[in-house]
Amino acid sequence: MVCGMAPQKKKAVQKESESPMKLFYIFYSQERWDNWMKSLQEVDFGSDTDSEDLPDGLSILSGFNEDICVAVLKIIKLYQNNRFNKEETVGRLQEVGSIVMDQEVPEDLVDVISYMQDQLVVVFSSCTTYLDGGYESTDIKDLIKDGRACSEDEGEKALDLASKIGAHVINGKSCCGRYIKDNMEPTMFNEWLIQIEMMSEAFSSLKGFDEQAGEDL
Repeated sequence: MVCGMAPQKKKAVQKESESPMKLFYIFYSQERWDNWMKSLQEVDFGSDTDSEDLPDGLSILSGFNEDICVAVLKIIKLYQNNRFNKEETVGRLQEVGSIVMDQEVPEDLVDVISYMQDQLVVVFSSCTTYLDGGYESTDIKDLIKDGRACSEDEGEKALDLASKIGAHVINGKSCCGRYIKDNMEPTMFNEWLIQIEMMSEAFSSLKGFDEQAGEDL
């Protein structure tokens, strides 16, 4: 009878040893940031009058922005997949934010990086709003109307409204292509709408995303 129990005990030990370990993800690194910065320093931001394409510098800057946006949204996606709790998620967002927002930028890139950082503010703020909740009762159309009515000195209010729109997008609603026009006023709120549209596209691309342990995201 004792002999008959031995295999069961061995099997239980084996099963315990195969339990999944806590996963560790690298969402964004200083090296990754530095590589993008190096690429930007090697290209021209001037436009070619004979070409309809974006200047190489602006094209790379757009890719840089998207790379950061996707990395941030992967954190949120894993939160939705119950890989991280809220506290862990906030910590991961802060880690990426410290790399993206707290950098000393080469003098020749200060203007373009500051512009990109201003755009990305709404990505981080939207994530925080989503995690904190309280945005669900608001209508996107009304939020956009109120945001566009904000004056230049109401930046904080405009960001709060834009962040609620971004939180809705993270929560599955669509926005903001039909509100973006070629001739719309060049305000920071409208820049945030463009960024939120990029967020929407990026989040759609992460459908089903759940990376394996050890991968650099």
